[in-house]
Parts: sequence; C-alpha cells; structure tokens
Amino acid sequence: MRWQYVLHIIGALVACIGLTMIFPLAWGLYYSDGTAIPMAQSLAITVVSGALLFFIFRNPESSKSAMTHREGMAIVALGWFVAGAFGGLPFYLGGTFETVVDCVFESLSGFSTTGSSVLTNIEAVPRGILFWRSLTHWLGGMGIIVLSLAILPFLGVGGMQLYKAEVPGPVPDKLKPRIKDTAMTLWKVYVMFSALETVLLMFGGMDFFDALCHSFGTMATGGFSTKNTSVAAFNSSYIDYVITIFMLIAGINFTLHYLLLKWRPSALLKDPEFRVFAGMVVIFTAIITAAVYLGGNYDSVADSVRYTSFQVAAILTTTGFATADYELWPGVTQAILLLCMFVGGCAGSTGGGMKVMRIMLLVKHSYKELFRLIHPRSVNRIKMGQTVVQDDVVSGVWGFFILWIGLFVLAACVVAATGVDVVTSFAAALACIGNIGPGIGGVGPTENFAWLPDTAKWVLTFCMVLGRLEIYTVIILFVPEFWRK
Repeated sequence: MRWQYVLHIIGALVACIGLTMIFPLAWGLYYSDGTAIPMAQSLAITVVSGALLFFIFRNPESSKSAMTHREGMAIVALGWFVAGAFGGLPFYLGGTFETVVDCVFESLSGFSTTGSSVLTNIEAVPRGILFWRSLTHWLGGMGIIVLSLAILPFLGVGGMQLYKAEVPGPVPDKLKPRIKDTAMTLWKVYVMFSALETVLLMFGGMDFFDALCHSFGTMATGGFSTKNTSVAAFNSSYIDYVITIFMLIAGINFTLHYLLLKWRPSALLKDPEFRVFAGMVVIFTAIITAAVYLGGNYDSVADSVRYTSFQVAAILTTTGFATADYELWPGVTQAILLLCMFVGGCAGSTGGGMKVMRIMLLVKHSYKELFRLIHPRSVNRIKMGQTVVQDDVVSGVWGFFILWIGLFVLAACVVAATGVDVVTSFAAALACIGNIGPGIGGVGPTENFAWLPDTAKWVLTFCMVLGRLEIYTVIILFVPEFWRK
C-alpha cells in the first residue's frame, strides 16, 4: 500500500470539492444572506488543504506504477469520510449547527445521497447554505470519484480501480474503452436529466433556485428539500408527477439511459432488472392506492394515485421526498413501503438499498437450490436475461446480503443502546444504511434525526457511507489481510 500515493490522490479530491463551493458562494452573494464569508472561508480551507496534501505527497515515481485494487478501495473509502468532514465546514462556520457531529451528519447525508437531516427549520437557513446542502447530493449522486475520473487522467492517474470501488454493483459496466470517457458519458447523461427536470419544475411554478435544488435531490435520489414539509409545500399535482417520473429515471441503471439516448430502446425492454423494477412500481402503487382509497385517506382515486405513486417512487428509489405522512396510511401500505426500503433501486443507478439485481439473484439462487432438492442430478445455471451469472458473482451477492443485514441489525442495536426506542432504532439504521432518508417512528416523514443522541448520530453517519459504498469498500479496511503486504 503506497500511502503517500493514496494521500496524494485524496488531496486532489479534496481540492475539487473545495472548488465546487464557488457555486453556493455565488448564491450567497446573490441573495446577500450572510453566507458569503463562511462559504469563502470553507472554500479556502478546503482547497488549500487539498493542495497541500496533493503537493506534499506528490511522488513522480509512484505515478508510473498502476493503481492497485487495494489502493483504489482505500482512496474511495477514506475519500468519502474526508469529503464529509470538509463538506461540514460551511454548516459549522455558517452557524447552521453548533456541534461537529451535526455538521458531519448533514454533510455525509448529502454526499451519500441519504437525505436524513438534523435541520429542524429548513426554511430559516440561508439559501447559500441550502444550495451547498443540495449540491452535496448532486455531487454524491453519480459519485465524487467518478466525477474526478475526468480530471485524474490529466494528473497521470489511471482510474478503473476507483470506478470499480465506487460502483461495486454485481456487474460494473464500462460504457467506453477508457474510464475517463465512461465518466464523462455518465455525467453528460446525469447533467442532461438534471437540466431537463429543472426546466419542467420551473414550468410548474417553482423559482429557479427551488427547481435546481429539487432536481439535484431527485437525480441523486437524495431527497433534501428547501421546504420544511418537503415537496408537499408546493401542493401541485404537476410538480408531484414530474418529480415522480424523474425519481424513477434516477432509480434505473444509467447504462440503459445511455443506450436509450443512442436510439436503442430495446435494451431497456430486454433488461430483466428494469422489467422487475417497473413491475414492482406498478404492483406496489396499485395495492397501496387501493388500500388508501378504500381506507378513506383520500376522497378520490386521482388523489390516491398521485400521493401513492409519489411515495412508492420516493421510497423504492431511496430518494426520500415526501408529499404525505404515510404513517397515517393503513398498516399494509407501511409494510410494502418497508419492503421497498430494503430493495432500493437498480444496480448502476444513483439509488441505494440492496438493489433490485441482487434481490433477483438471491431469489433465483434460492429457487435453484429448491429445484436441486427435487432433481439432485440436474444442472441448472442462474441467468440474468440470456447471460449466465458466474458462481463467484452469486457468492459475492450472498456475502453482501449477509454483511448488509448483519451491519444493519448491529447498528440498530447500538442506536437502541443509546436510549432510543426499538422501532425508531431499526428504522433509523435502515434509513441510513439503505440511503433512504425518512423511516418510521421517531424518524418518520414528518420527523428528523436532530433529537437523537450524538453517539447514535455518529453510528448512523458511518452507516450512510457503508450504504453508499455498498459495504465492501468500507468494511475491507477493517480486515487485517488488507494491511498486510
């Protein structure tokens, strides 16, 4: 492990994060809301710190050797924690929060696209800070590392190891022969959808600031809003449906979006994961719509469809926006939404959770084992579409599943040990490790995480990074063999 090389690259990432603070600084100057000075200070501290790391640990000899797999994982995992620390500076210097844990919690909730918040009065926060809060979503959505891949090649750094660590789905897909081209392709698609949603939201009556912030939260499947009551504050069926559509877009593998834009719509329809994801959206929306309408929660079918389709999309894609308090809905609807929290979006999307593809592989493998009990001599391979899934991929998925569930239960127990009730503890752990945002109980759609003890906040902050980097990239740092030569 070349630690000098690792710190050199992390310095470049920190400097890039600092440069993005120019945008909230500009909003602070535009609104004259008092955030220009703290944002300028945060920008200077972050850029200078990153530059110092970059130049102090620069070694021309190291750049001649290829980045190893372990170095790639170390850069990604440590880079995210460092990003959270520097990303919390505007909250601290701007006086948004008084404690370090709250600043880091809000920052990493943004970068990890979780959307859990410790802000008690969002609308009282200056707009410069609110824009930075939403921008952390957007940067984290496609990945700070993937963003930097377009820059690192100019520094003489190869990036495939970073890409694999940042997008550790079952089958990471390179769209282009060179990783730099892949990063640029992904970001072009990402920017295009973000711009399109911003324009459509402005047509619905949002001003440019609110439209931009909500587009950032939607495409990143993050869920930070500029309003205390989230999207419900706008009380517009048009806005609800626009955000619903783009949440679903963000929950789909971005490789499919690229192929769709290349006039290959058949790729979308042939993709088995997309078909299952779309089927879940339709079936869950239909069941919940029937339940809330028959239960008398809404007076019309149209309203029932509007609110339930939004909430299914928000939870299944782990965006976390809210237009209704689903804790007031019938119990069966909450059970379905709880299931959605575990599943999450598609592999290769900005969504969190276990991912639809992994759930499909687990189900297929379980069925294969049942089939073998009936036909012991049968040879039955697991397929995704027409592609045979290798045994090592299935083993990796089972390992991920066991670690995910184990860490989720462990985190929930630790949170409960701080004095939080059991329901809220498990809901908070699920909301953070699944990068969902809201949960149930004391962290439901109308609540926040501000009242939790500091110890619980630190544990949940760690869970956010675990979920965003999909367990392995972070947990590998705690394996003794990782540090041995």
